[in-house]
Amino acid sequence: MSRIDDVLSIISDGLQAVTEGCKLPVRMKNSEEWPKAEVISIRQIKGVLQYYVHYVDYNKRLDEWVTEDRLDTRKIELPQGKDDKTHTNTAATTGLNTPKKLPTLTAVSSGVSRPPSPVAEETTLVTGTTVLQAALQKKTARKRKSQNSSVETQEEVDGEKKETDKEKTTSTPRLTGSLAAPGTHDDAITRMKNVELIELGRHRIKPWYFSPYPIELVTLPCIYICEFCLKFVKSRTCLQRHLTKCNLKHPPGNEIYRKGSISFFEIDGRKNKLYAQNLCLLAKLFLDHKTLYYDTDPFLFYVMCECDSKGCHIVGYFSKEKESSEDYNVACILVLPPYQRKSYGKLLIEFSYELSKFEGKTGSPEKPLSDLGLLSYRSYWTYAILQVILNTKPAEDSDVPQITINEICEQTSIKKEDVISTLQSMNLINYYKGQYIICLQKDLLEKNQKEISRRTLRIDSRCLHWTPKDWGKRSK
Repeated sequence: MSRIDDVLSIISDGLQAVTEGCKLPVRMKNSEEWPKAEVISIRQIKGVLQYYVHYVDYNKRLDEWVTEDRLDTRKIELPQGKDDKTHTNTAATTGLNTPKKLPTLTAVSSGVSRPPSPVAEETTLVTGTTVLQAALQKKTARKRKSQNSSVETQEEVDGEKKETDKEKTTSTPRLTGSLAAPGTHDDAITRMKNVELIELGRHRIKPWYFSPYPIELVTLPCIYICEFCLKFVKSRTCLQRHLTKCNLKHPPGNEIYRKGSISFFEIDGRKNKLYAQNLCLLAKLFLDHKTLYYDTDPFLFYVMCECDSKGCHIVGYFSKEKESSEDYNVACILVLPPYQRKSYGKLLIEFSYELSKFEGKTGSPEKPLSDLGLLSYRSYWTYAILQVILNTKPAEDSDVPQITINEICEQTSIKKEDVISTLQSMNLINYYKGQYIICLQKDLLEKNQKEISRRTLRIDSRCLHWTPKDWGKRSK
């Protein structure tokens, strides 16, 4: 037996100890690195075990299914609090929570229960798919208890009936809010990429993250999407049949900007609900931090397209709330993978701030930003602020140009907190002789000059035909 066979046999010895939630070194695809990874799920296809792993401290888009030969079972870290084999089948599929004992519930345990407790009250192991139901019942019981303390006996009976009805309706999927509560069985599902491939126009794209497309489609090798209305179908034949009926050659809504081949369309989430929901589903494939909302009424969507003789092809988009109490001018922002690294991200960001200028106020993206989003925004903020500083002329009675933070905010529409954090990250602000001064270093100016030469796409405010709406008055 060769040395390689010896190594593989040693690695395979502990495969029986590999369970959902445990951590161990895993060899990355097309690499000789063995970073620590968490096992999210296990499946068996044609007699071969496969493990869905998330590499710790790596982006989730690198998560993948691996075979047993890529696992180093000599360094297994069992899930916290799970040190016996009785937990193997009952481990929560999230790999995050230790199963808890709760009072008897209607839920049924999915595995082997623990030895009976000496406590008189019967207990049930709550884990896996029963966690969500248990949490809902616990929440309902808490509400019922608070009501009982403030009402009389007859009102208590009526309140219990109402809570029972509410419990039935609560167990159904919500129309708004996040996809799953953290730490539940559904959370484990949303941590796994469920779509193998999508075809959008002339591009075939491999998704990065989970998106709740219909279950009958996610089992297929590819989902076909109309690039104009974003309707999704199961085969190219169905797509071709749809295209003969689809009258759209651009996103629904108003075209508010066009220069050259670049157009922007404003879509109202209330008037074009189906398109907005399909756009959210598509975006979720590439946005890990996005909380999917089926209720699109409070949002506006600005879709950027490349236009040619065949129509307007979606490049990316950003959404914003019609009314934002915190002056957010972007809720979600995305450039589709085939169009990334072409400065389209900065163009979307610049367009969002151009709208804020038309509205006469400063704006900021919703936090937290994704890793790619933060890089793009930091780059744009640096560029926009430097342009203002470099264009500042000295006053007649002074040899040194002077500018305030508020003046930078007014000229760029960037919120004050973002301006200050950007100046600090670039080490531009210094305290000298009782006042703050801005020092521009030579290497920063050279980097900015290269950025200007690379950016051929810019927003021309003269091509923007848009009037801000007062949504507060419209809702009354």
